[in-house]
Amino acid sequence: MSLNTQARRSRQWSWWMVAVIVGSLVACGSPKPNTTRVSGGLDGAQSTPSWLREKSQWQAVAWSDLPGWGQDALHEAWGAWLRSCEKPAPIIGALCAEVRQLSIASDDDKTRWLEQRFVPYRITERDGRLPEGLMTGYYEPMMQASRLPTDTHRTALYQTPLGWRAGELGPTRAQFDTDSQAQRSLQGRALVWLKDPIDALIVQIQGSGRFLVTEPDGSQRSVRLAFAGHNGQTYQSIGRWLLDQRLVRDVSWDGIKAWVAANPNRLNELLHVNPRVVFFQEEPLSALDAMFGPRGAQGVPLTPWRSIAVDRGSIPYGTPVWLSTQGPGLRANKLVMAQDTGGAILGAARVDYFTGWGGWNDPAYTVASQLKQPVRLWALWPR
Repeated sequence: MSLNTQARRSRQWSWWMVAVIVGSLVACGSPKPNTTRVSGGLDGAQSTPSWLREKSQWQAVAWSDLPGWGQDALHEAWGAWLRSCEKPAPIIGALCAEVRQLSIASDDDKTRWLEQRFVPYRITERDGRLPEGLMTGYYEPMMQASRLPTDTHRTALYQTPLGWRAGELGPTRAQFDTDSQAQRSLQGRALVWLKDPIDALIVQIQGSGRFLVTEPDGSQRSVRLAFAGHNGQTYQSIGRWLLDQRLVRDVSWDGIKAWVAANPNRLNELLHVNPRVVFFQEEPLSALDAMFGPRGAQGVPLTPWRSIAVDRGSIPYGTPVWLSTQGPGLRANKLVMAQDTGGAILGAARVDYFTGWGGWNDPAYTVASQLKQPVRLWALWPR
């Protein structure tokens, strides 16, 4: 089965499941949510004009200050919010019963509920300065892979090494390639093998991937490799290195692959620029699993176009966030959920926007690869 066929079947499953869920909810009616008051300060106090967090300050504003407020398709964001309610966060999780009751309410009803129950806070630098917000994109790649190494598939993605301990500083990427002791820790730990070393790096940077794996008997099986940890080394961008060395002008993945094709003897030099190595765990990918994204750091599946990765020192997991960005990759004013984090996602208004899953020609990749633009953020917090 091709990856495109798999994607089409996943979409068909998705529409069927949505129809069943909505139909059953409608049959039960649309109850009014219980609006028992929740104490909404970050430390349990009532809402106040501003909050200091570890890496940001939240400044209360009027709803009219949010660009495009009242115009978003909130029902598209509600599924992501319900996912966050599977792992309810302190304070905000107390409203999950109401969130569930509003699942089939109109967008206007959802808007009114948000205005009654929440306060919007502009996210600024900790000293109150407006931040230079940055938004990038990430996605879940869909690729072909082999269970065993072959003449063409010679780059492995690994599960955690033998003796690995979370939080410890492990060997660098270069050491895993050249040091015998580091190499022994990976023996027997390969999960799948890929054709292209750059593809392997892409999966590590994105943090997960979907694979159509050819097994030793020739059969094929769909699996997901989900993030399991990393070697503790600091992430470094190979695109930044290529630009600093004035070797390329185009640092898209296509541009990087083109440079590697023209300079194959420098491949390892390029890869070793980034010392961080990411490890994975294999998960089955049934038709139902394929309807949802990988689990983010909050522990819930990510929702395309509605989940973001954040710096937890600025925004807690499970926080609904109003996002406004106007750039060449995306123009949007919308509600998203803080459900993930990443090694490069650091700062008051730094976010990574999850665009879904797909191959090189799918919107998940094309949008994610283009995103590097300013963003403004408002956290919505209970009154």
